[in-house]
Amino acid sequence: MPRQATIGGKDHTAPQLSTIADALSSTASMAPLNDGRQPTTLPSLTALKEFMELCRSVLFPGYYGQSGVTDHNRLFHVGVALERLYTLLSDQTDEATATAFVNQLPQLRQTLASDVRATYLGDPAAQTYSEVIACYPVIKAVTNYRVAHTLLTLGVELIPRIITEMAHSETGIDIHPGATIGDHFTIDHGTGVVIGATCIIGSHVKLYQGVTLGAKSFPLDADGHPIKNIPRHPILEDNVIVYANSTILGRITIGHDAVIGGNIWVTDDVEPGTRILQNKYCH
Repeated sequence: MPRQATIGGKDHTAPQLSTIADALSSTASMAPLNDGRQPTTLPSLTALKEFMELCRSVLFPGYYGQSGVTDHNRLFHVGVALERLYTLLSDQTDEATATAFVNQLPQLRQTLASDVRATYLGDPAAQTYSEVIACYPVIKAVTNYRVAHTLLTLGVELIPRIITEMAHSETGIDIHPGATIGDHFTIDHGTGVVIGATCIIGSHVKLYQGVTLGAKSFPLDADGHPIKNIPRHPILEDNVIVYANSTILGRITIGHDAVIGGNIWVTDDVEPGTRILQNKYCH
């Protein structure tokens, strides 16, 4: 006989947990969530969070992870973190992928160092590289992006997107791991920036808060579904600056050394060296 429970002065029949568990576990009930591409085992969010903390700690020793890192003990701290990082990634992917990834960490450090320098030089409020590494959200977001993009190029699925969404939640900066971004990249302030999956961004590019590099309406297939995996986001060539809250949509090219002013809507190609600014108010 079902048990009775009193809640708020009213009698309620206790739930039949086994029946509900059966309903939630049945293949039929899971069908709406299944597109036929689900991995056999999903990644561990706990493991991936630790993995990214370790990536940051080996790429920026002393700024993330263990404190008290000095010239004398840096090798020990990096070695311990690197071994744990490798083990975690091997468990979530495989040893070959983990090996290929860690082999690219020195190059990742070099690229991220260029991002730190670009951020420092691009903001007169920044007093030291240390301040940029420890405090600026762009470094956290771009570190996650560059790690995720590297894993994506190694053929890893799902995990790269999880890693960039971790940074999105932490910083408000949304960079899809499929985007291609050159060196010396920076985002001033950062909040609300969106960079789409097929964006191509050159070197020495600077974005401000609220910038969207997005797609226009999606083309549909014969069944009315969006067509996937086609280039649909902007290309920004070298030395482009895009100021706050501007929106650039579609597979268009912003030529090198162009400047897009704040609160501008761009859906057509922009020639190199062009400055697009709002018209001044007339008095």
